[in-house]
Amino acid sequence: MLPPVDLTSDLKDLAHLAGGDSLDELVRRGLDWLARLAPYDLATFFELRGGRLVARLARGPLADERIPGHSLDLSAFPTVREALEVRRARAFTEHDHSHGDGDPFDGILDLPDGHSCMVVPLCAGDRCFGVITLDRSQCETYPQQVVDLVEVYAQLLAMALVNAEQRALLERLREQDREHVRLLRGELSASGGVFEESRAPAMRELAHRTRQVARTDTPVLIRGETGTGKERLARAIHDWSNRAERPFVKINCAAIPGGLLESELFGHVKGAFTGATADRAGRFVTANGGTLLLDEIGELPLELQAKLLRVLQEGTFEPVGSDRTVKVDVRILAATHVDLEAAIADKRFREDLYYRLAVFPLHLPPLRERLEDLPALCESLLADLAHRTGRAGLRVSPEGLALLATHDWPGNVRELANVLERATILSAGREIGPHCIDLPRRGRPAASEPRNTVAATPKALTLDEVQRAHIRAVLEQVGGRIYGKGGAAELLGMKPSTLQSRMQKLGIERAGVAD
Repeated sequence: MLPPVDLTSDLKDLAHLAGGDSLDELVRRGLDWLARLAPYDLATFFELRGGRLVARLARGPLADERIPGHSLDLSAFPTVREALEVRRARAFTEHDHSHGDGDPFDGILDLPDGHSCMVVPLCAGDRCFGVITLDRSQCETYPQQVVDLVEVYAQLLAMALVNAEQRALLERLREQDREHVRLLRGELSASGGVFEESRAPAMRELAHRTRQVARTDTPVLIRGETGTGKERLARAIHDWSNRAERPFVKINCAAIPGGLLESELFGHVKGAFTGATADRAGRFVTANGGTLLLDEIGELPLELQAKLLRVLQEGTFEPVGSDRTVKVDVRILAATHVDLEAAIADKRFREDLYYRLAVFPLHLPPLRERLEDLPALCESLLADLAHRTGRAGLRVSPEGLALLATHDWPGNVRELANVLERATILSAGREIGPHCIDLPRRGRPAASEPRNTVAATPKALTLDEVQRAHIRAVLEQVGGRIYGKGGAAELLGMKPSTLQSRMQKLGIERAGVAD
């Protein structure tokens, strides 16, 4: 007669067991639980490892230190292998022990011939953990009703183990996500600091305006030359906003072919095009509740601009191949170095989309207009490079900074990072001097200019002093002329208005030669 059991209660216990215990603890408690159905003197969990079964843990009066680690070669136990293959529990008879596989515990335990023995596969879905063996010293066969019930309970236990594995995997992924968030928050905080701690007035004003617009959901158009840090500014806007706890998603509109960009942005349904084997959410859905950065917005194909305009106006769109309208709540940031006004004139960019995006434009000044930040930027970039180069604690010498200040930096901060990475490789010591700095030829002053003399002087000059000397030298070379071809502004790679502003700040007279 079967012992009384409460399946509903046991299922609840299983759900509780799978809530956070390790695999060993789950199996251990599951074996104790099975004792109510099929009394045993020894219950062993054999883990499947290739073509072998290895005892991982055991319960019952006969369990001792000899059991864990005991292994069985499945080729020598065809009945056990068959039970695994068909996933059916089996009770061994006296005939099986005498003429079949033999006793799995021969040489370890002295169990009588014909003792009670059962092999139960521990499998669920496509996952097979191994087998449970139940043994009794009593010489009788387990009833088939008991075998069938133990088989069902073993399947439930296996499902609990699968669930526990999935929970453990999800927890590891969550911890990875939490660590990523911590790192990202540090990066975002650093991003904001780059602007707020700048010594350049234009950057401090930019940080102030960014703080103001970050608190709203207003679209922002970030403009600036390549390499000025537009993505970093976008991350700062997100970090300072009410959406900081929500996703920050970016997409480079110039990096994805036009035929795929619509699917990347808006998603698609299965069968929408060749290769669409499953539904896929686009970046708008991923960023729902958060912020979406459309980098290189000037490269967005004209046919997608109308669909983007609708999202900005109504917050709705249809995935590719679907007539189902999706509604999202996404804060849009756009970035570009392209002259959008010229693109509008050339019919390459929609004017109505431009005015939707440019509600609050932000302009990132190029590095050559904020050379006051060179020391801080070098310190920050060298710290970032240390992770890749393995060279921590490096600094740029005053003479090295003076040399860097002579370059026009058409690639801006990105170009500066490349120059510093080369210098990190070339530098033998902790200090990066001029001899380690390999500037592109276009940024080097002529040999007749006094920069080498300035850099060689033992006195550590400030950046303002270096800039003042260099601008005066160029003005002397062109006879004080600022504008036009061959003028000082052209030679210095600056706008005439920027040069005049810099001269006024440094106290340089218009003639460029007189104090």
